[in-house]
Amino acid sequence: MLFPTTIAGSLPKPEWLAEPNTLWAPWKSKGDELARAKRDATMLAIKLQEDAGLDIVTEGEQARQHFVHGFLENIEGIDFAHKVEMGIRKDRYKAMVPQVVAPLRLKGRVHADEARIARTHTARKLKFTLPGPMTIIDTIADRYYGDRVKMAFAFAELLNQEAKALEADGVDVIQFDEPAFNVYMDEVGDWGIKALERAAEGLTCTTAVHICYGYGIKANTDWKQTLGNEWRQYEDIFPAIDDSPIQQVAMECRNSKVPLELLSLLKGKVVQAGVIDVASDTVETAEDVVKVIDAVSKFVPKSNIVATTNCGMAPMRREIAEAKLMALGAGAKLARQRLG
Repeated sequence: MLFPTTIAGSLPKPEWLAEPNTLWAPWKSKGDELARAKRDATMLAIKLQEDAGLDIVTEGEQARQHFVHGFLENIEGIDFAHKVEMGIRKDRYKAMVPQVVAPLRLKGRVHADEARIARTHTARKLKFTLPGPMTIIDTIADRYYGDRVKMAFAFAELLNQEAKALEADGVDVIQFDEPAFNVYMDEVGDWGIKALERAAEGLTCTTAVHICYGYGIKANTDWKQTLGNEWRQYEDIFPAIDDSPIQQVAMECRNSKVPLELLSLLKGKVVQAGVIDVASDTVETAEDVVKVIDAVSKFVPKSNIVATTNCGMAPMRREIAEAKLMALGAGAKLARQRLG
């Protein structure tokens, strides 16, 4: 089937689970009640995607307070009790982050519950997202390793352990989120790709990397205004990614200033093309989705295009996100009729 559909990963959380429209939103319950709320929200996220006709669903990252810190919470050597303020993405914005204070080691499984709940409640292909090593070290303070690369590879080892376990849980696609890749372009070629490859080493399921210009939050939209009329950061990193064994690359295409001809640098990859803008509350039409898919198809074989969202939808209003899901499903269906 041409143009299968998925989302970048996250969906807004129900207001009975966490504060709406907020990143790092506090949970509204705790203990067993919180576990049940996360389970119910995960099942709801899957139902919403299925109702929209999406082909590859996620658990919506409903059990994670943040896409990076949700992975870190079950790792020994991290101090969450004494967070410090840190600049993220070269000081694009500030956040309170935990500290690495000792050797890193998994306490056990990280995402077993939500992966198994999701796998139990859908017969569709299941994608699961994990933060990439470079993005993790850009979102946590180092008080132990004293070396960014050494710490990144320590996290890559743990990511690999969890990724293999997720594959055993029945996950079909494992996607590593690396928004830091278009900020630290020199480091991507030096060690970022190697760390990503270590995280994905030995996986037999489909592997993907999501590289984007960030959520639709003010810090990101303000930053994009400084990037000029063309966003060409990908030009520096796509050749290295194309040489890697990672099979799919997810990026934004809708209302983006990324020149689509850069996609031709990803000769051997499936491209998850963002056809839904997560930085705007304007709901796309099916025709809008078809136009983006058609534009991408000038540089990527149609058989290698997956239609997705530009980035995660966690900070969005739920009703807007749900309408955009419906547009994604309807648009891909129309694209198959028009462009197949």
